[in-house]
Amino acid sequence: MKVHELLDIKYILTEFNSENKDNVINELVDLLNGDPRIVDLEEVRKCVFEREEKMSTGVGKGFAIPHGKTNSVTDILAAFGKSKTPIEFNSLDGEPVHLVFLLIGKENLVAKHIKLLSRISRLMNNEEFRKKLIEAQSPDSILRIFQDEEQSYSDV
Repeated sequence: MKVHELLDIKYILTEFNSENKDNVINELVDLLNGDPRIVDLEEVRKCVFEREEKMSTGVGKGFAIPHGKTNSVTDILAAFGKSKTPIEFNSLDGEPVHLVFLLIGKENLVAKHIKLLSRISRLMNNEEFRKKLIEAQSPDSILRIFQDEEQSYSDV
């Protein structure tokens, strides 16, 4: 599965309203409200924050990937947001983030979840890709940037 196949334009924010880590995560979780694949939105929120307490998902290079696994979803879901204002995320490199990708997995889809986390990380390692995302002005253009970038990968 490719990352862009997980994203829907209604789950993409071109600018966060918040400037702190917890509120940014809440904004992304709230985007998923009403999705038929969610059994319990508050359990989804809880699993993401529990994972975040173990270790920051601010992986560096201005990017964070808050995530969690729960049986409160029926399939893997994702949301993405960005911010011109730096967000303190307790990142591994000590730098604030501008790009945040939320990934929610189902407990029994662990291998798929891990493969997607790896793919997202690999995408975000590309400085030019990150720059394009930061400059994007609409959810459509953000989704297109993910699609275009993933076309360059040969694996499925």
